Amino acid sequence: MFKQRVVFVHGAGSFGSAAWPKQHGMALAYDALFLRRYGYDAESEPLESDFDADKGIVLGALSDEGRGAAGGHVVAHSQGAISAMMAAVERPDLVYSLTLVEPACLSLTAELPATAGHRSLMEPLFDVRHELGDEDFQREFVRRAFSAETPGPTTPEARKAARRLRLQAPPWEAPLHIVPGVPTLVLTGGWEPLYEEIAGYLRETGALHRTAAGGHRPHDSVDGDRIIRSYLADVSRRQHSRAS
Repeated sequence: MFKQRVVFVHGAGSFGSAAWPKQHGMALAYDALFLRRYGYDAESEPLESDFDADKGIVLGALSDEGRGAAGGHVVAHSQGAISAMMAAVERPDLVYSLTLVEPACLSLTAELPATAGHRSLMEPLFDVRHELGDEDFQREFVRRAFSAETPGPTTPEARKAARRLRLQAPPWEAPLHIVPGVPTLVLTGGWEPLYEEIAGYLRETGALHRTAAGGHRPHDSVDGDRIIRSYLADVSRRQHSRAS
């Protein structure tokens, strides 16, 4: 039986299937691909992030015609939502739906108060990120973004993770535009005004907004996982009804 493709795009932390622990089982119902964004590799050294390269990775996963059809759903978290939206703007014909979890789409809401406040807090840190060590940047990033402390990296992979974080481009620099005509769900954790502001903006442009507990990772909660699965199932049913 033909399975619709679902492409999962991670944020700035864990990547591949490790970024989606609650969604592994969706491979039973969908052709699920858990992507690795540009510069994320378990073996290679981290690289400077690249919005266009990430967009190309998403589009490549959607346009794999060797499986008999092109296109699919895209589920993206945090900074991964940037490349997901860019891909949908460039090739809306390939994107059945967008699910954006705590999307770091700050360039869309640059003039709104929570976004402007977040940028004023974080921009001075990003301005000096190439002058800081990986651990120092990670510690200060977590303190400013999440009002939390983080232990220093103690393993090779943790040190790579700290470097990847430092090499991420500021999200407010992303060339984002609204995606016309693509069904969109925004899932937030209800904990941070920044993400609620972005969700509100997207809701005004036609997106559906839902909230589930879980902080910056609401998709890890039972309720958040249920919301994602239900939304994809609903979109798939509507598309099947229109096609038949």
